[in-house]
Amino acid sequence: MAVIAPCVTADSPETYKASVERIQPFAQRVHIDVSDGEFTPNTLMSASELWWPAEWQAAMVMHPEQHVQALVALKPHMIIFHAETKVNMVQVINYVKQFGIKAGVALLKTTVPASIKDILEVADHAMVFSGNLGQYGGTASLMQLEKVRLIKAINANIEIGWDGGVSLENAFALAQNGVDVLNVGKAIQQAADPASAYATLVNEINKHGVL
Repeated sequence: MAVIAPCVTADSPETYKASVERIQPFAQRVHIDVSDGEFTPNTLMSASELWWPAEWQAAMVMHPEQHVQALVALKPHMIIFHAETKVNMVQVINYVKQFGIKAGVALLKTTVPASIKDILEVADHAMVFSGNLGQYGGTASLMQLEKVRLIKAINANIEIGWDGGVSLENAFALAQNGVDVLNVGKAIQQAADPASAYATLVNEINKHGVL
């Protein structure tokens, strides 16, 4: 069953705190963006500034080699790294998993699953990016759904995430096409009533019907 994961994308402790408090009453699984500015046009919160409610299943995405130890020390549910980094991602993923933390890999639009086959074989999660990195908003490119089939052909047991442009108009289609975790930023964080927006999306992906 697919789940909705509200996103926290913040560039200061103040905006981070506000984002956390906005979704804390209803959020269970949450995606936190962490960036040193290499893959995003801006620098987001660092590992040393992160915190979250104890009941959250927190996942975070990051450039790995200089930060992995700090992220592991936070004991999140999962850490997701960019596939496009120049480090040995298989080694990084195996390092994270030895601490009982799940490890995933994020694929930018131009990354072909076959080109990172060795990483996908050991990863717990594969996130398909289809939006604007480091900021809320963007349009979901449903052409990226083909990656779901290609990733599953490499690792049938891997969890699939989607980041970018999730909305009420496409959430059901994403869930029906194999996406397990729908990361949602703008549609929840910038909604007039975030709790209502979250509940509506949850109902949408769980409805019965055909495409």
